[in-house]
Amino acid sequence: MLKLAVCVSGGGSNLQAIIDGIANGQVREAQIGLVISNNAGVKALDRAAAAGIPTRVVSPADYETRQAFEEAFCEIMRQEAPDLVVLAGFLVRIPMQMVQDFPERIINIHPSLIPSFCGKGCYGIKVHEMALARGVRVSGATVHFVDGELDTGPILLQKPVLVRPEDTPKSLQQRIMEEAEWKILPRAIDILANGRVHITEGRAVIEAYTPNPLSDLEI
Repeated sequence: MLKLAVCVSGGGSNLQAIIDGIANGQVREAQIGLVISNNAGVKALDRAAAAGIPTRVVSPADYETRQAFEEAFCEIMRQEAPDLVVLAGFLVRIPMQMVQDFPERIINIHPSLIPSFCGKGCYGIKVHEMALARGVRVSGATVHFVDGELDTGPILLQKPVLVRPEDTPKSLQQRIMEEAEWKILPRAIDILANGRVHITEGRAVIEAYTPNPLSDLEI
């Protein structure tokens, strides 16, 4: 059974997708042990509480220095000792020490097809504003491993979403969540819990994975 720690910052729709995936059998052999947020009072914490999942809040604003925050954050993770850390809309850059503590055991969901519209300053609605300003015809979402840099780790899954002529950043954001993020993040966890993934020359290779009919996607 894969023990998850899920990190969130806001509404927690991706967290809900994981909770629902575990409940309906799309995500097998995994359970959420802890939900961590850098913001108190966000809906993601309510979602976790409704599902009976323990929560913690650890915010940079509560510490005198960034180093103190990072040390506290890493200590919480060491105590929790998850098999996999899931960044599900977590808008704080995680400490390098945490990457070293959990090598190839941290994944992130990003709302574009990496390497497009990723890296410094590319988060939330800004990603979709950039995509529309560039005039792309296809966007989407990516699940990737975290390697200490911004959005540079090996890609695990991607799913494209067509951009419509009438799209606004808000409408594109919502459709990418519904059609891509909420589908590939639970599936990535299912693959990691039930398949074999190894990283070779910077690429994530999925081996001996039998697709779950409940979550089978064309990716």
